[in-house]
Amino acid sequence: MAESDLYHPIKTLLSAQGYTVKGEIGPCDIVAMRGDEPPVIVEMKTGLTMALLLQGVDRLAMSEAVYLAVPRLPGRSRKDATRIKGMLRRLGLGLIVVKNGVAEVRLDPGPYAPRANAKRQGRLLREFQLRRGDPEIGGQPAGAVMTAYRQGCLRLATHLAQHGVVKASVAGNAAEVEKAATILRANHYGWFERVERGFYGLTPAGHDALAADDSTADTSRHGRTASHAINDA
Repeated sequence: MAESDLYHPIKTLLSAQGYTVKGEIGPCDIVAMRGDEPPVIVEMKTGLTMALLLQGVDRLAMSEAVYLAVPRLPGRSRKDATRIKGMLRRLGLGLIVVKNGVAEVRLDPGPYAPRANAKRQGRLLREFQLRRGDPEIGGQPAGAVMTAYRQGCLRLATHLAQHGVVKASVAGNAAEVEKAATILRANHYGWFERVERGFYGLTPAGHDALAADDSTADTSRHGRTASHAINDA
């Protein structure tokens, strides 16, 4: 689909709502007027690109009613579409999607009034506070991150490796891990085994995880030696 193929479906949509529609007015792809209302501006592209976003933000200096028009949204899931619309809502931009020759408004522009998500912020702050040190370089794949939860599991595993079968509360206190009984019972990584009620031991997988963690820690220490020496100097 060419960019110009979007024009007539959008003009049909706006005309049906009582707008007078004209193309290529100044720097704008489409300008629509209805009575004394502020102009509606539509910027079109064959994809939702950074160039289109920048055009839309620039047009907000001319009108508060600015739409971006594309034949499709990037991504494949409903979650992707929700996140894209959330981004456009933050920018104050509307969205029109032209599909099979029909233009449909997916989002109307308007001032954005953000609401903080206290639950998500709480999880973020808790992870920050419980994480010991700074074991990760930013940009790592999510599945490989040394989270506070994994750190706690490793501390519990280390205690069990050193002391054998231990009561959950004792291991939790010694390893300084909150809700140790819940973590041991959930056994998310397969490292722990319940020997009797309230008592847990370490599985072969747990021993392997400790060995792998020691190896990774040694590699990290060796890799940072030179940089630390420079910083110390």
